[in-house]
Amino acid sequence: MSGKSYASLEQHQCVVCGCTYDTGAVLLHNRLAKTLEQYTLTGRGLCPEHQKLFDKGYVALVEVDPELSCFGPDGNLTAKTAHCTGTIVHILREVFNRIFTPPSRRRTARLHRAGCHRFTEGALRS
Repeated sequence: MSGKSYASLEQHQCVVCGCTYDTGAVLLHNRLAKTLEQYTLTGRGLCPEHQKLFDKGYVALVEVDPELSCFGPDGNLTAKTAHCTGTIVHILREVFNRIFTPPSRRRTARLHRAGCHRFTEGALRS
Protein backbone atom coordinates (compact mmCIF):
# COMPACT_ATOMS: atom_id res chain seq x y z
CA MET A 1 0.00 0.00 0.00
CA SER A 2 1.78 3.14 -1.11
CA GLY A 3 0.52 6.70 -1.02
CA LYS A 4 -2.87 7.68 0.33
CA SER A 5 -5.88 5.42 0.70
CA TYR A 6 -9.40 5.49 2.12
CA ALA A 7 -8.40 2.70 4.56
CA SER A 8 -5.73 2.65 7.25
CA LEU A 9 -4.51 0.22 9.90
CA GLU A 10 -4.93 1.60 13.42
CA GLN A 11 -1.93 1.64 15.75
CA HIS A 12 -1.38 2.66 19.36
CA GLN A 13 1.85 3.72 21.08
CA CYS A 14 3.00 1.93 24.24
CA VAL A 15 3.29 4.31 27.20
CA VAL A 16 6.10 2.20 28.67
CA CYS A 17 8.51 1.50 25.79
CA GLY A 18 7.22 3.90 23.12
CA CYS A 19 6.86 1.27 20.39
CA THR A 20 3.86 1.33 18.05
CA TYR A 21 1.70 -1.77 17.76
CA ASP A 22 -1.29 -2.81 15.69
CA THR A 23 -4.67 -2.80 17.40
CA GLY A 24 -6.28 -5.00 14.76
CA ALA A 25 -8.73 -2.29 13.69
CA VAL A 26 -9.16 -0.95 10.18
CA LEU A 27 -10.03 2.72 9.83
CA LEU A 28 -12.13 3.91 6.89
CA HIS A 29 -12.58 7.48 5.76
CA ASN A 30 -16.28 8.32 6.13
CA ARG A 31 -16.50 9.62 2.54
CA LEU A 32 -13.99 7.14 1.12
CA ALA A 33 -11.57 9.94 0.25
CA LYS A 34 -7.97 8.85 -0.26
CA THR A 35 -6.48 10.83 2.63
CA LEU A 36 -5.18 8.17 5.02
CA GLU A 37 -1.66 6.77 5.36
CA GLN A 38 -1.05 3.02 5.64
CA TYR A 39 -0.87 3.27 9.47
CA THR A 40 -2.66 5.78 11.70
CA LEU A 41 -1.64 6.37 15.32
CA THR A 42 -4.85 6.96 17.29
CA GLY A 43 -3.94 6.56 20.94
CA ARG A 44 -1.76 5.18 23.70
CA GLY A 45 -1.87 1.99 25.69
CA LEU A 46 0.22 -1.02 26.65
CA CYS A 47 1.90 -3.16 23.99
CA PRO A 48 1.25 -6.92 24.30
CA GLU A 49 4.55 -7.50 26.16
CA HIS A 50 3.89 -4.84 28.81
CA GLN A 51 0.20 -5.78 29.04
CA LYS A 52 1.25 -9.32 30.05
CA LEU A 53 3.53 -7.95 32.78
CA PHE A 54 0.74 -5.63 34.01
CA ASP A 55 -1.70 -8.57 34.12
CA LYS A 56 0.84 -10.53 36.22
CA GLY A 57 0.82 -7.73 38.83
CA TYR A 58 3.83 -5.66 37.77
CA VAL A 59 4.07 -1.87 37.64
CA ALA A 60 6.42 -0.22 35.15
CA LEU A 61 8.63 2.64 36.32
CA VAL A 62 9.90 4.67 33.38
CA GLU A 63 12.85 7.04 33.77
CA VAL A 64 12.18 10.54 32.44
CA ASP A 65 14.70 13.31 31.70
CA PRO A 66 13.28 16.40 33.46
CA GLU A 67 15.40 18.83 31.44
CA LEU A 68 14.04 17.60 28.11
CA SER A 69 10.44 17.08 29.28
CA CYS A 70 7.66 19.67 29.19
CA PHE A 71 5.86 20.13 32.52
CA GLY A 72 2.27 21.33 32.55
CA PRO A 73 1.06 24.39 34.49
CA ASP A 74 0.26 22.13 37.46
CA GLY A 75 3.84 20.80 37.47
CA ASN A 76 2.88 17.33 36.22
CA LEU A 77 3.99 15.39 33.16
CA THR A 78 1.83 13.54 30.69
CA ALA A 79 2.83 10.61 28.49
CA LYS A 80 2.95 13.01 25.53
CA THR A 81 5.21 15.60 27.16
CA ALA A 82 7.61 13.28 29.02
CA HIS A 83 11.01 12.63 27.44
CA CYS A 84 11.76 9.00 28.32
CA THR A 85 15.39 7.90 28.62
CA GLY A 86 14.69 4.25 27.82
CA THR A 87 15.38 2.93 31.33
CA ILE A 88 12.45 0.81 32.54
CA VAL A 89 12.06 -1.14 35.80
CA HIS A 90 9.21 -3.52 36.58
CA ILE A 91 8.31 -4.20 40.21
CA LEU A 92 5.41 -6.05 41.79
CA ARG A 93 2.41 -3.89 42.65
CA GLU A 94 2.60 -4.85 46.36
CA VAL A 95 6.24 -3.74 46.52
CA PHE A 96 5.36 -0.52 44.68
CA ASN A 97 2.64 0.23 47.23
CA ARG A 98 5.01 -0.40 50.15
CA ILE A 99 7.66 1.89 48.69
CA PHE A 100 5.48 4.75 47.47
CA THR A 101 2.67 4.86 50.06
CA PRO A 102 3.35 7.37 52.86
CA PRO A 103 3.74 5.76 56.33
CA SER A 104 0.63 7.52 57.68
CA ARG A 105 -1.54 5.98 54.93
CA ARG A 106 0.06 2.55 55.47
CA ARG A 107 -0.82 2.71 59.19
CA THR A 108 -4.40 3.77 58.43
CA ALA A 109 -4.76 0.96 55.87
CA ARG A 110 -3.34 -1.58 58.35
CA LEU A 111 -5.78 -0.43 61.07
CA HIS A 112 -8.70 -0.53 58.63
CA ARG A 113 -7.85 -4.09 57.53
CA ALA A 114 -7.72 -5.10 61.22
CA GLY A 115 -11.26 -3.81 61.70
CA CYS A 116 -10.20 -0.64 63.55
CA HIS A 117 -11.47 2.75 62.55
CA ARG A 118 -9.62 6.01 62.98
CA PHE A 119 -11.71 8.96 64.05
CA THR A 120 -10.78 12.59 63.97
CA GLU A 121 -11.22 14.75 67.04
CA GLY A 122 -14.24 16.49 65.49
CA ALA A 123 -15.95 13.17 64.73
CA LEU A 124 -15.58 12.05 68.34
CA ARG A 125 -17.33 15.18 69.67
CA SER A 126 -20.45 14.81 67.55
